[in-house]
Amino acid sequence: MKLNTKSKNIILDITCLLYVFLLVYAAMNKGLDFENFKVELGQSPLLSAFADWISWAVLIGEFVIAILLLFPSTRIKGLYAGFCLMTMFTAYIFIMLNYSSFLPCSCGGILEKMSWQEHLLFNIFFVLIAGLALWLNHPQSNSGKKSTRLLSYPIQLVLTFLLSCVAVIILFLTSEEIIHHQNPFIRRYPHHPITLTHTLDLKYNSYYFAGAGNGKLYLGNYTVPMYLLSIDNKLQQQKIRATFNRDSFSFKSVRMSVRPPFFYIIDGSAPAIFSGRITNWKAKLQEPRPPYFGTAVPIDSSTIAFRGISKTNSNNILGVFTAGSQSKISMAPELLQKQIDGVFDTDGMLHYSEEMKRIVYLYSYRNEYIVADENGTLDYRGNTIDTVSRAQIKVAYLKEKTEQTMAKPTLTVNACSSVFGHLLFVNSNVPGRYEQKEVWKQASVIDVYDLNKKAYLFSFHIYGIDGKKLRNFLVTPTHVYVLIDTKLVVYQLNEILKNEIKRVAGKSL
Repeated sequence: MKLNTKSKNIILDITCLLYVFLLVYAAMNKGLDFENFKVELGQSPLLSAFADWISWAVLIGEFVIAILLLFPSTRIKGLYAGFCLMTMFTAYIFIMLNYSSFLPCSCGGILEKMSWQEHLLFNIFFVLIAGLALWLNHPQSNSGKKSTRLLSYPIQLVLTFLLSCVAVIILFLTSEEIIHHQNPFIRRYPHHPITLTHTLDLKYNSYYFAGAGNGKLYLGNYTVPMYLLSIDNKLQQQKIRATFNRDSFSFKSVRMSVRPPFFYIIDGSAPAIFSGRITNWKAKLQEPRPPYFGTAVPIDSSTIAFRGISKTNSNNILGVFTAGSQSKISMAPELLQKQIDGVFDTDGMLHYSEEMKRIVYLYSYRNEYIVADENGTLDYRGNTIDTVSRAQIKVAYLKEKTEQTMAKPTLTVNACSSVFGHLLFVNSNVPGRYEQKEVWKQASVIDVYDLNKKAYLFSFHIYGIDGKKLRNFLVTPTHVYVLIDTKLVVYQLNEILKNEIKRVAGKSL
């Protein structure tokens, strides 16, 4: 059916009015809560790296296009720009629905109430009516040149549609590369990676994580060093007393570690390592004795990775010790890198990944972690997403420079951490861009890294209890366990983390 000029103008007028209403409404909602709009856009999996300028571009663009649509002399140009903008919004939502691990929202008002599928259909409708109005009202549509009317302009519109989609795809791919490998300190928060299931009052705040396995969590207690508390999936508790093959022993700083089927009694100040099986909880002193160390993690029944003090320069140093008839000590002086004093500036957390067969060391005061093999040979150095690359500490020397201490309060970048498979979980103390201060007062942030890809994945919050925030946490294949003051808080892993762990386990085990 051939439309006359009047009908075409009516379609154009209605389309322009709909676009003006939509764009002004959307822009007003964004402008009235611009900071929140920028925060939500900054956490978008597609546009995180460009949130600053895109947030302004979208807001200004919507107002400019609405103004162009109000005047007869510019409304075709305005509608053409609106067609491109709505095409880009449509491509954005399509990619989010099909290729994103989580779905934020940076809309406002009524649009925020729509589901993502409804929003996609809504945008497609506006793309179609703009395309129809432009086609019918293009100057060539009344020129009498049938071939031009039926072919040239529709092809131009299709090419414009495709180019708008390609622009969004390029932004998406570029943003993904920046976020995962060149992160400008923008965190991503997927919806509900963990779910709170239980809170257990342990009565004391002296408990620490000793390990997990066979469906049980093991907690040590600094005040009763030889006792463990076992907690199963039903929160049934059992007290365990470990024994060792000595009538007496001069312990100084005992820590228990459980890695089924073995358990360990470790004291780096004695120094001594006892190990045994969890079937009878009887430990035997490993001979020969290890060197002095500050922290250690078991690798197997007779081998530990440890951080000690170098005899040559008194700096922190990582090493591997194996007991037994084939005992040996392998020091790795190149792993820890001095920035200021070699002691405080290299302080950190030591882990071992059984699945990867790798030692992982995370610095406390800078944005760096180290991955090394079981012999202490460096694989690579990775970075956490914050920007603190140099430890912000000041060291004072006492007693004629024989003792060191912190001269002022320092910024702890990475407070605590956990490793499971090739996932590194880090409790960061540094807020990122587009993050609300109110949330940081109530919750602790856990950043998740893929150690195989050397990439940041996403983050999630652990909320505090009665003004107390987490003091440590442990990740298992099914749960995240958190210690907050005297409470043990149990979170169940949801699909996004379970799928990542399954993918890891399928490649590593």
